[in-house]
Amino acid sequence: MVYDELIDRVGLGDIRDKVLAGERLQADDGLRLYACDESPILGYLANIVRERKNGAATYYVRNQHINYTNVCNKLCKFCSFYVKPKDELGYVLSPEQVAARVTDYAEAPITEIHMVGGVNPKLPYDYYIDVLRAMKEARPAAHLKAFTMIEIAQIQRIAKKPLEEIFADMKTAGLESLPGGGAEVFSDRVQGDLFWTKADSEEWLEIAATAHRAGLPSNATMLYGHIENTEEKVYHLARLREVQDETGGFLCYIPLSFHPERTELEELPGPTGCLDLKEIAVGRLMLDNFPHVKTFWIMNTIEISQTALWYGADDIDGTVMDYEITRKSFAETQQRLTQAELLDRIVEAGREPIERDSLYNIVADTPALLAVG
Repeated sequence: MVYDELIDRVGLGDIRDKVLAGERLQADDGLRLYACDESPILGYLANIVRERKNGAATYYVRNQHINYTNVCNKLCKFCSFYVKPKDELGYVLSPEQVAARVTDYAEAPITEIHMVGGVNPKLPYDYYIDVLRAMKEARPAAHLKAFTMIEIAQIQRIAKKPLEEIFADMKTAGLESLPGGGAEVFSDRVQGDLFWTKADSEEWLEIAATAHRAGLPSNATMLYGHIENTEEKVYHLARLREVQDETGGFLCYIPLSFHPERTELEELPGPTGCLDLKEIAVGRLMLDNFPHVKTFWIMNTIEISQTALWYGADDIDGTVMDYEITRKSFAETQQRLTQAELLDRIVEAGREPIERDSLYNIVADTPALLAVG
């Protein structure tokens, strides 16, 4: 009752009524949600959707991240991970070296390998196929999630093949899903300033839709906290929702918090914890056809992520091994959690931990996890 009074007082009563009725929110509703500075109200509304879809369940996966190259010719101003071609700090892992990274964790009960890298113009098409094959041979039971839509655009450029043929080749080599990064924010203005050499929003969305039609589900992301504005973020969410209406292939939405340290945008303050929570809540409310929303604890911190579980997020990612993309930006940030640590943080937040696989099939439910935890 208290929340209803507050919601009416800030003028969001009609949005609350839509949420309770399960009606789709429109762009204007999204703008009004972003304009609301009462974080608990946003959390309250988003939690209605979260619990309607997933109850108290909080999903996590035991995963390993691998970056096969840091060489990239896209020169994104917000990135601290890449080095330019010919830079002495650049590296490329051979298929054998990638397989060795996998076998380094042979004793860890990992169910997912997540691999992405820079857009390296020197790598031939066969390299990508060989890397997938090497990983699958090294750990046949693990689900292989690899290559953002931006990487796929480069792979198609060098392969000179239709996307459908490329995805068929990759599936044969072991690819099972795509991670969904590289979307940044769907804005010609922002792209022209920050990542002008990348595939644009239409190409990103078309690659995602083609992957889905080929039987390769993906996640979807949005990078926030730089120079984007509210209208651009609402447009981004609306376009993701349109593709999901068409394909149903997005597994999860992941808002990614921009960290300016060691980038060309170091002068920017970066997101606050309140903004992190707002992005998760608005994403959950707008993306009614997405089954899951993730708080990526490495970028949001585990503490903010615990709170985010009451702001619309039902996934906290996973144990993660060596996440290099942000490690260079904020080296003091923790890069891995054990299963026991993840369980403790989820339970401490008042939620029920569920170990999942990459496709959200349940590996172990709460009673089983707590019995061994």
